[in-house]
Amino acid sequence: MHHRNVLFDLDGTLTDPREGITRSIQYALGKLGIDEPDLRRLEHFIGPPLLQAFMQHYGMDEARAWQAVNHYRERFGVAGLYENQLFEGVIELLDMLVAQGRHLYIATAKPWAYAHEIARHFGFARHFKVIYGSELDGTRSDKAELIAHLLHTEGLTPADTLMIGDRKHDLLGAQANGLDCVAVGYGFGSAEELSQHSPTGYCATLAALYQALLNTPPAKPGASIG
Repeated sequence: MHHRNVLFDLDGTLTDPREGITRSIQYALGKLGIDEPDLRRLEHFIGPPLLQAFMQHYGMDEARAWQAVNHYRERFGVAGLYENQLFEGVIELLDMLVAQGRHLYIATAKPWAYAHEIARHFGFARHFKVIYGSELDGTRSDKAELIAHLLHTEGLTPADTLMIGDRKHDLLGAQANGLDCVAVGYGFGSAEELSQHSPTGYCATLAALYQALLNTPPAKPGASIG
């Protein structure tokens, strides 16, 4: 993991957004007359694009799914995004990577406006060169499209760029763009889900991720990384 550029997913990789997302999903479903008292049954919404998740898990057509997304945002935008917490050790990991001279980016399917506010509120925005997310109309909610946009906009070389995430969408998006990808096991993707998509590496804990990146510092500019 010698890559000079590192892309991080947000939910399940840097932060644990479980409470804010599931309560906001519960609120949206309630607005549509669907009662779901068990928040644990809503954790599969963490990671995938919300529009597709509402359609997949509740059989909604696109118009009704957009209604659900908009109801979700009514709560998430004012309360849910703050019902969140950094995983223990994230700041130390980011400090170490910046000290190594790596360039850090966030690549999340979450709308960028929410991602920016979360990073600001929880004190880790300073570690990232740019925070990339989707638009509120759903543009670039697909991880492959988002990563392609990020690479093009920032002029990054796939061979020198690593994606780190906790769901299959992160792995598939990275692979579609020729990036190495590391799956982390402390988020919301099961070991089975992640192994099915053949990540370049797997770190069960954040401490293991720290050690893996510490032990493979980035190549010097101009050096061969093959």
